[in-house]
Amino acid sequence: MNRGKLIIFAAPSGSGKTSIVKFLLTRKLPLKFSVSATTRQKRANEVEGVDYFFLTEKQFQEKIDTNAFLEWEEVYAGAYYGSLKDEVDKQLEKGEHILFDVDVLGALNIKKIYAEQALAIFVKAPSIEDLVRRLKNRGTETDESMKRRIDKANYELSFEPNFDITIINNDLGQAQRDALQVVMNFISL
Repeated sequence: MNRGKLIIFAAPSGSGKTSIVKFLLTRKLPLKFSVSATTRQKRANEVEGVDYFFLTEKQFQEKIDTNAFLEWEEVYAGAYYGSLKDEVDKQLEKGEHILFDVDVLGALNIKKIYAEQALAIFVKAPSIEDLVRRLKNRGTETDESMKRRIDKANYELSFEPNFDITIINNDLGQAQRDALQVVMNFISL
């Protein structure tokens, strides 16, 4: 049996990455979505090991200390998320292809670990102006949070050359088709 491959999507907020990933998961592709570990409380409809691996902050910190994560981030104060290396390796050994939706630095860390076994895809809006318009259209940003997101987007855009491929999301349908083609080509290699 062949080892699985990793397909990693990263993008500045508002670029359409999550919409593209959700689209790919609806296609008849041999892809499994990466199950993250988190310290946030389990919701009533969530299943351990299916939706997330639920850890206490202490357990999460122990895994950080032992380098058990491919990538991790404190998204909000006390709310940690990360990808467990041993879980990913188990899936790869079974020949499963794993789809990640992570932040830019986390994506590059995963790519560094798995090299040619991983495809790092950067998704971006055609311009910062388009990104600002999309974030404004969400209606969820204050002026202060908008500035933080745009500053972070500019920082994240500086890492684009480190990715294997860039998909410019000017039209979501086209970006989804482009992503589908890229992923199909990579997993069929």
